[in-house]
Amino acid sequence: MSSSSCDVVVEMRNIVKKFPGVVANDNVSLKICRGEVLAILGENGAGKTTLMNILYGLYLPDEGSIYINGKRVIHASPKDAIKNGVGMVHQHFTLVDDLTVAENIVLGAEDFKVYYNPGKLIEKIREFMKDIGLYVEPSKKAYELSAGEKQKVEILKALYRRISVLILDEPTSVLSPIEVNELFKTIRRLKEKGISIVFISHKLDEVLEIADRIVVMRAGKIVGELARKDANVRLLASMMIGASGLSSIEEKFEKNTSTGRKLLEVIDLWVKGDRGEDAVKGVRLSVREGEIVGVAGVAGSGQKELAEAIYGLRPVKRGRIMFNEVEITGLPTVERIKLGISYIPEERVRYGVSLELPIYENIYLEKIHSEKSKRGLLEALGVSPLKKRVMLEYAQHVVNKFGVKTPSLTTVAGKLSGGNIQRLIVGRELERGPKLVIASEPTAGLDIAATNFVRRTLVDMSRRGVGVLLISSDLQEVLSLSHKVVVLCNGEVMGVVIPGEASIEDIGLMMTCSKKMSIEEVEKIWAM
Repeated sequence: MSSSSCDVVVEMRNIVKKFPGVVANDNVSLKICRGEVLAILGENGAGKTTLMNILYGLYLPDEGSIYINGKRVIHASPKDAIKNGVGMVHQHFTLVDDLTVAENIVLGAEDFKVYYNPGKLIEKIREFMKDIGLYVEPSKKAYELSAGEKQKVEILKALYRRISVLILDEPTSVLSPIEVNELFKTIRRLKEKGISIVFISHKLDEVLEIADRIVVMRAGKIVGELARKDANVRLLASMMIGASGLSSIEEKFEKNTSTGRKLLEVIDLWVKGDRGEDAVKGVRLSVREGEIVGVAGVAGSGQKELAEAIYGLRPVKRGRIMFNEVEITGLPTVERIKLGISYIPEERVRYGVSLELPIYENIYLEKIHSEKSKRGLLEALGVSPLKKRVMLEYAQHVVNKFGVKTPSLTTVAGKLSGGNIQRLIVGRELERGPKLVIASEPTAGLDIAATNFVRRTLVDMSRRGVGVLLISSDLQEVLSLSHKVVVLCNGEVMGVVIPGEASIEDIGLMMTCSKKMSIEEVEKIWAM
């Protein structure tokens, strides 16, 4: 399918959008065809999300125009876009935590009275989900959901508004391989119903699997458009990042071959989830100096609760956490930071940054703890001009090293793209010299070059003796970087494997609770 021979639903003509110091969209023209999956591919900062934010009414273009079914429209707000049949699911979740799934889906779309029948609403939404083919228990509260489940609810929320164009911004960044397959089935089903899907991504394999047509953006401009049948990985990579970046897509990572003494030990750990259920059940694992231990499992298997308990963000019901042979089970997070534990959280916006603070303060906040400042937060943040200069210099170092694209260090973090927020968090956590890194979805939302940079950095840190607990829904990432992999299902350890010594099928069976290794087998691997 080409845009010149299709039923055009949306046409964006000569769109220009500028921010201070940045031209995000530079005279961009784009067509969206009815019933197609259009992939917009590009690195972080290429301008793809900004372009779709304009279509969705979050930004007004500085120049250019939008046509829906041949009629010129002005989208001054998302309400205008939805009225014209355009919906968008963002990287960052917008659900109301204390509302149920059903209530979140209909919020703003139904004119309810003061009282309504929750039971009838739940049944109505259950039928809606059945029709769409995407299910999340409608009676659950949003705060009880895993990241993968929240993503599904965001998609259902958009579809409930009867849109004809659905924009998905990096929709697979927090989904497991199984959930990605489910999402793709849903996309194909929606396509059959005549809904147009705009799939914003930087993942070449996913784009090649799901897209009908691919538009590539670089530095705010469209640099190419082609049908899926005419595309391949190397061609798309060269369009995205230039010929010089081709080698990065084939980058291999040599694991550290020697590990030291035991750094982290988790012993019979039980942790409650947000609903009071046992989310982590008797987990045992260890990480040695210079070792990368991966944690694999479908979304909602206890990974988030495990990471938060180790970092001190969630109380432990039973069990012990040892760090450098000292028990830290009841220690507050700030003390764990001082001991040398860093954490890259799964939900970066909710737990990783303060959107209202400027970039330099976000980068320096964690460093304050490592300096063991006793002068109080306000003074540490730079009452003196000298202190502020030090903060700015350090922040500039992190921004440069980790490629955070920003007009200024004083720009608030909320103005950054999702990928650049992730770069900021990763840079801050890895640059302060930790002994242990808990990396939860560290490459989610990152482009090829940034993903390889983060992976290479984690491997390099392990060579310097740093221990890494790598939690990722990208199974290939876990297997390629880790020395050992713990497989979780419903909060339990189903097995521990050495990458290359277990089949993907066996790991998949463990991830779905269909297979469990014996205690003796697990103990043997931990002893290696």
